[in-house]
Amino acid sequence: MTVVVFGNNYRKETLEQVEILFRLLQEHNISVGIETIFYNFLCNDLNFKPCVDFFISDDNFDADLALSIGGDGTFLKTASHVGNKNIPILGINTGRLGFLADISGEEIVAAFDDILNNRYRIEERTVLQVKTSDSNEIFGYALNEVAVLKQDTSSMITVHTKLNEEFLTDFQSDGLIVSTPTGSTAYSMSVGGPLVLPQSKNFILAAVAPHSLNIRPLVIPDDFKIELEVKSRLGCYLISLDGRSAVLNQSTKIFVQKSDFTLKLLKRENYTYYNTLRNKLMWGVDKRTI
Repeated sequence: MTVVVFGNNYRKETLEQVEILFRLLQEHNISVGIETIFYNFLCNDLNFKPCVDFFISDDNFDADLALSIGGDGTFLKTASHVGNKNIPILGINTGRLGFLADISGEEIVAAFDDILNNRYRIEERTVLQVKTSDSNEIFGYALNEVAVLKQDTSSMITVHTKLNEEFLTDFQSDGLIVSTPTGSTAYSMSVGGPLVLPQSKNFILAAVAPHSLNIRPLVIPDDFKIELEVKSRLGCYLISLDGRSAVLNQSTKIFVQKSDFTLKLLKRENYTYYNTLRNKLMWGVDKRTI
């Protein structure tokens, strides 16, 4: 078995969980690859030199399992490296909320016991694919969301939006988010978007601080193709894919659709999304009954 490890490279509080993890990997004779930046952080900042078999400095690797040690941001970074390799990802949470990285430090030993004894399941999650009018090449992928946003100005932008080449509306706002079901509990939720079960075949369009109060989030089928054209007083705008951002000229159109591959998330047998909603979002909690 080969495992690759990606991690958060600024939280020094992760040392205990990291030591437990690498001890387990060594005890079970698992071949280990590690992201070079994370390895240097462990050695230089935490004074911990794990036993590893190879290093990862780009996306040219293969493995049976990818481990993400950190929060959801680290998980998204891991997902961007894994891409279409069909490698399942397990998220070990050393961050805060942990929707994607849902294995706590106290569960590491039990989780590995489940993995080694095939007590787990693989969930497939939809991925967004982005192209631009500047190139036929794929601009990037996102597991949570693609967002177009205003850049360093108080002036809103206008996002001319088409669905399957048919005009929908002009969103006058600070930006527009196109979210997957996985991302419905992320940026989309923070701007008032609905929660959508991960198995749903939908995307969410949610405006950021819309100028019109009658603009509301819209749920669409995930086989729709989305075209976005942005107008800004600055002549440019920001595009963000799971937090990875770039500045584009307003002459550049964006085309968003479902990718032809899915990301694989490894979940323990006792995992349910409803438990996550209740535990992470305090879903349905009534202080009167506590």
